[in-house]
Amino acid sequence: MTLSSRFAVFSFALAALLGGPLTAQTRPAAPPADLIVVNARVYTADDARPLADAFAVRDGKVAFVGSSREARTMAGTATRVVDVGGRTVIPGMVDAHAHYSGLAQKLRQVDLVGVTSYDELIRRVAERAATLPKGSWVEGRGWDQNQWADGMWPTHEKLSAAVPDHPVVLARVDGHAVLVNAAAMRAAKITAATRDPSGGRLLRGANNVPTGVLIDNAENLLNGVIPPVSRDETRKLLLDAQAEMHRVGLTGVHDAGAGRSMIDLYEEIAKAGELDLRLYAMISDDSAAIAHYFNVGPRSSLYNGRVWVRSIKLYSDGALGSRGAALLEPYSDEPSTSGLLVSPPAHIQEVAERALQRGFQVNSHSIGDRGNRVVLDAYEKALDKFPLADHRFRIEHAQIIHYSDIPRFAELGVIPSMQASHQTSDMYWAGKRLGPERLLGAYAWRSLLNTGVIIPNGSDFPVEFVNPLISFHAAIARQDANNYPVGGWYPDQRMTREEALKSMTLWPAYSAFQEKELGSLTVGKHADFVVLDQDIMRVAPELVLKTQVISTWVAGKSVYERRAQP
Repeated sequence: MTLSSRFAVFSFALAALLGGPLTAQTRPAAPPADLIVVNARVYTADDARPLADAFAVRDGKVAFVGSSREARTMAGTATRVVDVGGRTVIPGMVDAHAHYSGLAQKLRQVDLVGVTSYDELIRRVAERAATLPKGSWVEGRGWDQNQWADGMWPTHEKLSAAVPDHPVVLARVDGHAVLVNAAAMRAAKITAATRDPSGGRLLRGANNVPTGVLIDNAENLLNGVIPPVSRDETRKLLLDAQAEMHRVGLTGVHDAGAGRSMIDLYEEIAKAGELDLRLYAMISDDSAAIAHYFNVGPRSSLYNGRVWVRSIKLYSDGALGSRGAALLEPYSDEPSTSGLLVSPPAHIQEVAERALQRGFQVNSHSIGDRGNRVVLDAYEKALDKFPLADHRFRIEHAQIIHYSDIPRFAELGVIPSMQASHQTSDMYWAGKRLGPERLLGAYAWRSLLNTGVIIPNGSDFPVEFVNPLISFHAAIARQDANNYPVGGWYPDQRMTREEALKSMTLWPAYSAFQEKELGSLTVGKHADFVVLDQDIMRVAPELVLKTQVISTWVAGKSVYERRAQP
């Protein structure tokens, strides 16, 4: 070894020993980035660096977050550099409670959202029936009798007279009640002699004759009667629904209840490379499906981070709009009922116990204060028997909670998974159902947040519209799209904008055991993000719903780009 080379080795060793910097020539060269986004206002949802103006992506993951000057140094000859012109970038939005297959099926059904009268509903259904062969089923979804002048439940007679030759089944907006015509009742053999099933109710008229409205578990009377949609058509509809989600900035969804055959189809699409969503599939409450998945074990980040199957969806009660939500006291506007428990409390506890032993999460639908208490009690008993830290059990909706139960979420480690848009949809009539005292525990985001829990946000689509910014706006304003009411509905329960952003990004990730992979623009996580034409963190609340998605990206790949306006 020459004198000069010995000196070089000595200098290198001395620099390393003393902690001195290596020269540029001695640093290992990192591969160039695949994508660099610059000239942006990036809200990262990462407390370590909440705001930046650029980031870089390599192999589908965030490789750098910082300044545009720094990010540009990572460019290579094949790097795509996107200058967003100062626009806002946020992590990909995730709907923490929705129904993916429900949205897909809605694309083929009669759209009844927003119908303002029973006559309008009948007109839409009759128009669809006229295009179909006699005897074929007509399906629809979205009606809400609370939006009609009289607010009364419909009865089938007018519908049956207008559409006599087609069985008709029309789901209420929340999916917890259906309206059927005479032909559908004949097909399902529903008569005055048909008994109300456990956890369900048939509305009846004179001589006990069903009126055509089936609530909660009574809907199961139609099982096996309605012809199923083919697998190929369902696959196409799922891809169409995915495109709709991308259009509004969703990069992930927690599918709140899927059967085994549907989960198999999700995996088939993902395996084929056609699923550009982070899909957290909750297994529907079916004994055979639960036994199958418990035997397989929890699975996460399948197909390059596209599918997770590690949670069970249970049901405690029905919905408030159809008076199926289980209340501790009778409904203020119908004192003869206090709602329905659609599952025995012992069943919820039994599944929770088995889940704790097998590493699965349990997410239970609960809307009324009695429904929420039943689930909290069942979870507590299960956790007493099989104690486990960081189980992340969830209650889906958690809409009406007795004041004494609010602290129990944090105490038990239970996550309230709530949908802010439900508040702005229900506020016009919720007081009639509940009375003023119970409203204090309704949609109580701030009361829950103050105990230390997080609230993953969602829409429950197709119950509500797919656009996640509706829930963001509701969370920060507690107002509808017309800025009603002035000052917000019970405004002390609002979220801050920072909380609202996390409720649609980082908190859904945490509530699905994904926070190390998703939820924020942090180095090492999947590069899922959305470019917006307005800064939702700074514009006036009334402008939030005017915000448009410019582009949506999953794993650093563009999955939607808005066409330029002519």
